[in-house]
Amino acid sequence: MSTEQNIRAAQAGYAAFARGDMDGVLAQLDENIEWVTPQVAGMPGSGTKHGHTGVLDFFKAVRECWEFEAFEPREYIASGEVLAVEGFYRAKARGTGLVAESGWVMVWRFRNGKCIHFQEYTDTAVLSKALVGADRSIGA
Repeated sequence: MSTEQNIRAAQAGYAAFARGDMDGVLAQLDENIEWVTPQVAGMPGSGTKHGHTGVLDFFKAVRECWEFEAFEPREYIASGEVLAVEGFYRAKARGTGLVAESGWVMVWRFRNGKCIHFQEYTDTAVLSKALVGADRSIGA
């Protein structure tokens, strides 16, 4: 797959997430994907997941914990089968009402047109503080 096709696949995945279309997200992912997000205190579902079922478990936890006010993929940097996406989010923790905002980087690794490995890098302290309760506005 070309780097442009990989970028389009990631864009389609982000657009599906924004619509709440989990089938659209899964369509971009290999059925045996390794999905890695940072461990976040106060957030069930964080950490390493495997396969479509693991990814769905992750997104279920995200929906239960967060109400997104902004989720913005901003820059796509591709090299061969690897794609790094830099972006920003702002979300309110449903349990505390606190807002967390931060930049993030998500790295997608592709094979045969599907993402086989996904890893997110973000400010876990900001997320944890919002989930467990701290200052009223946290982050960026």
